[in-house]
Amino acid sequence: MAETPQSLVERLRAEGEKTSAVFRQLEEPDWERVVYADGENWTVRQLLAHFITAEVGIENLIRNVLQGGEGASPDFDIDRYNSRQVAKHTHSQPDILIAMFSEQRVRTINLVAGMEAADLLRVGRHPFLGVASLSDIIKLVYRHNQIHQRDLRRGIDAAA
Repeated sequence: MAETPQSLVERLRAEGEKTSAVFRQLEEPDWERVVYADGENWTVRQLLAHFITAEVGIENLIRNVLQGGEGASPDFDIDRYNSRQVAKHTHSQPDILIAMFSEQRVRTINLVAGMEAADLLRVGRHPFLGVASLSDIIKLVYRHNQIHQRDLRRGIDAAA
């Protein structure tokens, strides 16, 4: 079945609610647990910051493609972007981060809700996917979070 803006809106809304619920149920010590021990050693707090900043970047990418742009620059360094953006929120309080995530998800939902079905076929360069349709780029927004949340649960379960 072909995706529609409305079906993507529904999925973004449902997955956004699930994501917020996952982070709201965490205990205070959980926020400093390391989720990824390689590279920058991201904590749970930094992981949520990553969700926010990645989605801000994707909102900008989608707007660019909708306006006829190519999407991400071919020389865009996703690791450098993630590192710089996440660092800005390293000390943000969990309730602030959860609110920021929810607000950004609403902006993403509103953007997708305003799209026409034909817009989903537009293509642009995504830093991870390469050249992809807006439909695939939008689906990656919630799938990206699902993958990281699985890792988060594993880390918290292992520490328990």
